[in-house]
Amino acid sequence: MKRLLLVLFALSSFNSKGVIHQIGVWDGYYQFVPSNIAIQLGDTIQWKPYFGVLPSMLHTITSNNIPAGAAPFDQVWQMPADTFFQYVPQVAGLYQYVCTPHITFGMIGEFTVTNGFTAQTYVPDDNFEQALINLGYDAVLDDSVTTANINTVTNLDVNSLNISDLTGIEAFSALTRLDCEQNKLTTLDLSKNTALNYLDIDANALTSLDVSSNTALTFLECADNQLTTLDLSLNVALTVLECNSNQLTSLNISQNTALTDLHCYSNQLTALDVSENTALLSLGCSSNQLTSLDVNQNTALNYLDIEANALTSLDVNQNTALNYLDIDANALTSLDVSSNTALTFLECADNQLTTLELSLNVALSEFYCENNQLTSLDFRNGQNTLVVDFSTTGNPDLTCINVDDAAYSTANWTDIDAQTSFNEDCSSVVGIKQYTSSKTLIKTLNIMGRETTFKPNTLLINLYDDGSVEKAFTKGVLNN
Repeated sequence: MKRLLLVLFALSSFNSKGVIHQIGVWDGYYQFVPSNIAIQLGDTIQWKPYFGVLPSMLHTITSNNIPAGAAPFDQVWQMPADTFFQYVPQVAGLYQYVCTPHITFGMIGEFTVTNGFTAQTYVPDDNFEQALINLGYDAVLDDSVTTANINTVTNLDVNSLNISDLTGIEAFSALTRLDCEQNKLTTLDLSKNTALNYLDIDANALTSLDVSSNTALTFLECADNQLTTLDLSLNVALTVLECNSNQLTSLNISQNTALTDLHCYSNQLTALDVSENTALLSLGCSSNQLTSLDVNQNTALNYLDIEANALTSLDVNQNTALNYLDIDANALTSLDVSSNTALTFLECADNQLTTLELSLNVALSEFYCENNQLTSLDFRNGQNTLVVDFSTTGNPDLTCINVDDAAYSTANWTDIDAQTSFNEDCSSVVGIKQYTSSKTLIKTLNIMGRETTFKPNTLLINLYDDGSVEKAFTKGVLNN
């Protein structure tokens, strides 16, 4: 008696522990019994005469619809030579087969092959695995997670969990958003997470970051790490970049033309070219070592913070949409904000400004210009009552500030130097220093003969070291 055996695995691949599943060929009723079974990869299907009744006619066992990559089969069965036929599937899926001569009699069958081995992903960090357990993706803390539980996850939040190793993240192949800030990561491999469009790895201990495979990224926050370089040349879809508080000495964003928000505070940048980033709305690069910054092409900017650099000049005439400007702690000697009529916030403290004209900045509500060398400040914008914060201390040569209403400003803007006062027209005020340039003032008296200090709109009597006495009034001078 001849046995026909179709073995589709190499012997070295054959699972000797696999189960042999019997399917009967029922000759008289034109049936395969059972007509539908489920097996595991490595098992064997064996067709034999049903209840030992040998076939009396020709049949075939012919594959009709099988998984891609599976080996087809087409076995002719005819007595007395053929008594059984075996097939070992090597691909999981649904297999359908027929007896070709008897399809019309309904002699068809099928079997489903499943993968008996459950793929696992190695997760060595207990804190990471515990987070996955808490999220319902794992059950036992054993350094492994069932891959099928995580390879369809799109969002993963594992912030602030003391994770030092994110090995296993590569199995999250569908991940589009990853939040893992405030952990203890020193390395991170995201080369397999090509669907990522949002990545927040703020406040870790990374010294390098490779996002060359993550070309779908639109949001990247990698602040508060120890990065010395950052290559974003392939991340052309990036719209938001937060890389503050690293150790970057250069940053090339010429390919990132979709950027709307760039914040690179507290690095070691000596230059920054944003000429290609015309979509920028917000630019923050304070606490670097910039000596110049050209924002003429960034006409959509509404937020600009470049404090604590080394700028000696800044042109913001093209940035007419600006409403926030912080240029504190630079080395500016002049500043023109006449084109920035939308400004609501202006901080220009700790520079070397001598004059400042704000009469066109009608929306201004916060103004800080401490520690400069101001001698002239015009704040007559017709909207002084909008101001909630005003400070000009540390300007020893500023004696008079032009304002809308001197009484209102005197009552509400108290953060000024002792010698500074407010007036609707400072050109009418004759300062004591101006009036006596060749002799030294000893004291100033009021009309009652009592010693006083300079006050606007008041008759004063000045006594000088040469014995002369002069009367002075803030609106004109009367001489003896």
